Amino acid sequence: MRENYGRNRITWDARQSKRLIPELIGLLLSLFVLSPFILVIFNAAKKSADIVISPIAPPSDWGQLLVNLKNVIGNQNFSYWRSFGSSLYITAVSLILLTLFSSMAAWVLVRNKTKWSQVIFMMFVASMVIPFQVVMLPLLSTFRKVSEFTGIPLLSSYTGIITAYLGFGGSLSVFILHGFIKGIPKELEEAAWIDGCSPENTFFQIVFPLLKPVQMTVLILNGIWIWNDYLLPSLMLGLNGRIKTLPVAVSSFVGSYVKQWDLILAAAFLAMIPIVILFLCAQRQIIQGMVEGAIK
Repeated sequence: MRENYGRNRITWDARQSKRLIPELIGLLLSLFVLSPFILVIFNAAKKSADIVISPIAPPSDWGQLLVNLKNVIGNQNFSYWRSFGSSLYITAVSLILLTLFSSMAAWVLVRNKTKWSQVIFMMFVASMVIPFQVVMLPLLSTFRKVSEFTGIPLLSSYTGIITAYLGFGGSLSVFILHGFIKGIPKELEEAAWIDGCSPENTFFQIVFPLLKPVQMTVLILNGIWIWNDYLLPSLMLGLNGRIKTLPVAVSSFVGSYVKQWDLILAAAFLAMIPIVILFLCAQRQIIQGMVEGAIK
């Protein structure tokens, strides 16, 4: 009995030691990933001079955070609520259209197994590896010519930037949804057709509700990207335009000779809060959608 107890104890200690190393590595990696967010919070609660002197040290007075946030919200150049409304509108409309159109496109590509459907799907996949910097100047030139030809303003407007997000976000969304739809039994749709459903009713009544887990993943991934994006809004809306997203509005505190670091970091903190809350609330759905899509 004592020998068995000793062997079990040694085995348990070995398991504990093997488990401890991955946990320590995971802890260090999590601290490394969270370090930018922690530094933003620390420096948002400091004065500009303190940030320059000791950017890594925690703040001595957390009450300065409320002062900085109040100054940011009350700043007319930043116009937090207007920028927040613009970011919310652009993100919400882009996500709704992305989810709808990508789901429809992925369903058609999966169910119509032709040579052209394979070619179109491979074009979606290929577009994922093209850097945005390669196409940003042709994009602006094309949008300008289309605006002149049709009379529809695509630059410095909600229509243009939402259209651009549909183009750039559609490839990844179609790719994710395409893999998930493959696992949906076609017999469900055939039963609906036998009952007299049209293709449109079959999609919206049968297929679309089944896509909820993976659609949540698509929504969160694209939502984080669109909300935090700076380059595309700065190019299409302009840094001094009437429409500003939150990342673009933060740049209003950066001048040629003066950088208000306390206000910059406080504004960045305000811009991060909504998307962090959304991610924390929906992280279970994100993992569920990724796992179900991988299994299918």
